[in-house]
Amino acid sequence: MATQIDVTIKQGAGTLTLRKPRVAEIGAVRALFADEVRAGRMLPRAPYEIRNHRDDWLVVVEGGLVLGCVSLVFYGEGLCELRSLAVDPSQRGRGLGIMLIRGAVELARKQGMRRVLTLTRAVPLFEQAGFCRDFVANFPQKVWRDCRPCPFRHRCDETALIYDLDPPAGSHNGKDCAE
Repeated sequence: MATQIDVTIKQGAGTLTLRKPRVAEIGAVRALFADEVRAGRMLPRAPYEIRNHRDDWLVVVEGGLVLGCVSLVFYGEGLCELRSLAVDPSQRGRGLGIMLIRGAVELARKQGMRRVLTLTRAVPLFEQAGFCRDFVANFPQKVWRDCRPCPFRHRCDETALIYDLDPPAGSHNGKDCAE
């Protein structure tokens, strides 16, 4: 059963909608991070991969245009990864990245996850959203499934961050991150 996330927000003259992508929008989703893929900063996502896992993706749309996207990958044991976060360069600075991150965290919560992992270069953005720094080695599920075969593994410059959905008092998402 698919978990619903549909949020509509008025912003200036426009209306932003956060929702699952439609099949017809898969090309637009891939186009959002095509430049990052070409530059070697993101891994590509095949159309079939997005189509087969559409319930794990969110897009932010305005006036019929896909302005940003994000996805979740589930590892089991209450852990998922937030990845493929991308916002159209002409739309940056509008808070769409935070909107997508918060939507993905809520989707993870609704799926019964306990922790959301991300590997990113946009550390301040994720820290603003409540993520705390960690070490990818603490997540062997991620390392064995994705990092080991990754073409960037020997030159990875991403930082691991974690968001605890059910944090113990005084830890992670109570904003008491260990430095």
